[in-house]
Amino acid sequence: MSEQLAQDQNAEAQFMIQRVYLKDASFEVPNAPAVFQQQWEPELTLDLNTEHTELETGVYDVVLTVTATVKNKNAIAFLAEVKQAGIFTIQGAAIQQLDHLLGSFCPNILFPYAREAITSQVIRGSFPQLVLAPINFDALYMQQVEDRKKSKTEVEEVTH
Repeated sequence: MSEQLAQDQNAEAQFMIQRVYLKDASFEVPNAPAVFQQQWEPELTLDLNTEHTELETGVYDVVLTVTATVKNKNAIAFLAEVKQAGIFTIQGAAIQQLDHLLGSFCPNILFPYAREAITSQVIRGSFPQLVLAPINFDALYMQQVEDRKKSKTEVEEVTH
């Protein structure tokens, strides 16, 4: 009986993209114009962050922040940051499934938009094109889950 109930709940789960939007974008070239007169030997550091807010029952705002910092000869050549967001309707999902959708599936939908925005900023800054490689958000999500479990276990060990 409980198996049938679980199947019914999964059958009722609904996912819909309401809107994808650019929440914030910035591009900085702190060492211009000197950076343009140096030989180009870029070193990329990429930082990713996701957060979500429940706007109303079953409606979530998910924000993917992508920060690309490129150094040239140990000096920052440019810093491009994009906060790509989306409003998603997710109804009928189990808690664990909802967490996975918000932490992996939604950011995976948002990333191509963020990648394009960063590429566009870099080109407008007159730097060589920067095309970010695809990101495995499922692997990142699973690592977060493992980190949370490890932290929880460590806290329990300290409190006992």
